[in-house]
Amino acid sequence: MSLAPLFQSGAVITLHALAALTALFIGIAQLWLKKGTRLHRVAGYVWVVLLGSVALSSFWIRDLRLIGPFSPIHLLSVYTLVNLVLAIRAAHRGDIDKHAKTMKSIFWLALVGAGLFTLLPGRITHQVVFGQ
Repeated sequence: MSLAPLFQSGAVITLHALAALTALFIGIAQLWLKKGTRLHRVAGYVWVVLLGSVALSSFWIRDLRLIGPFSPIHLLSVYTLVNLVLAIRAAHRGDIDKHAKTMKSIFWLALVGAGLFTLLPGRITHQVVFGQ
C-alpha cells in the first residue's frame, strides 16, 4: 500500500479522496451515535460539508469521459447534492424518518458504493490499496 499515486494525481483528486475518506469515518460514527444530540448535529453538518465537497469536486475529475466530459458517476454527484439539501430540510421540518432514510441512502450509495467503484483496476484507489 502506497499513498504516492494519490498525492501524484493532482490537488483536486487528492482533496476529493481525503474528503471522501474522512466522510466515510464520520458517516460510520453517525450510524452509531445517539441521534438528536449536539454531537450528532455537529458531526452531521461536517459530514454534509465533506460530502458536498466530494460531489462538487467530482465535476473536475474527468478520467472516464463517457458522456461528453462526464461519466455516469457524475449523476451520483447530482443525486448526492440534491439529497443532501432534501435531508437537511427534512430534519429542519422535523421529518426525522425521511432525514434518516435519505442520509443513509447517501451514505450507502454515494459514499460506500462509489468508494467500491474506485477499487476497480486502473483507478487511483486501486493503485493505492493494491499497488501498480
